[in-house]
Amino acid sequence: MRASLLLAPAAACAALAAAAAPAAADPSPSPRPTIGTAGTSFLTATTVEPGQPVRVPASTGDYLYWSFAAAAGQSGRIAVTVALPPAASRHGAATYTIDVFDGLRRRQACTTGPQNATAAAGAASVRLRCTLRQVRAWAEPWSDDPLPGTYYLRLAASGLPEQDLGLPIRADVRISAKDGDARPAGAKLKAPLSPAVDPGTTLAPGAAPSASPVDSAPKPAERVKGWFSWPSGRWWWTIGGGVLAAVMAVAGYSLTRHPRRWFSAPH
Repeated sequence: MRASLLLAPAAACAALAAAAAPAAADPSPSPRPTIGTAGTSFLTATTVEPGQPVRVPASTGDYLYWSFAAAAGQSGRIAVTVALPPAASRHGAATYTIDVFDGLRRRQACTTGPQNATAAAGAASVRLRCTLRQVRAWAEPWSDDPLPGTYYLRLAASGLPEQDLGLPIRADVRISAKDGDARPAGAKLKAPLSPAVDPGTTLAPGAAPSASPVDSAPKPAERVKGWFSWPSGRWWWTIGGGVLAAVMAVAGYSLTRHPRRWFSAPH
């Protein structure tokens, strides 16, 4: 009886504490809402957070603008998929392009990904990708390095038949910001541009030294000796040229000082 009386207040306190404690946070975050609009210029660009999905219905030939923020040390990655109109309503191929600009309206280059893609007349969709350079915290005044701030994404169509203007399309955009440098494919140097020189390398006992490209090159003394060595074709050409120059000099002197001796007519 006493045990039950002692346990009752403890149970009541536990129940009150559980009721007062806030509900546990859901481990799975709620998905971000999908953006369904796009701007038509830099001033009306729709703001998109990295990782937020974008699905916009539009018309063929429209210029679509979105803006996103990038911090120092990040590199933006953009993936765009354009769902094209039915093939029966199109009259030819169309080229789609994505361009990225910084806050100063300077066009930023992509390190990887096709920025331009041509969709054939029978294609159902076209995919575009762009990976920006790593955003820097500072840059030289004369450079166009990417700096922290707002960036703008533009999707446009070009090179399409005039009859296809106004046909309905759908653009799916995915923007993400990754930490770290974004290097283009094949940017890693597999071998040094010049052979490595190790003047302090030690050899194992009994190992023969291997001739490096630097050691096999002729020394300056050897190159000088080879140039002035005797006999050599250079010496014969030099002597022959000197003799020919002396003969021509004597003939020219005699011709200018005594012209009548050479051209006097016989009496």
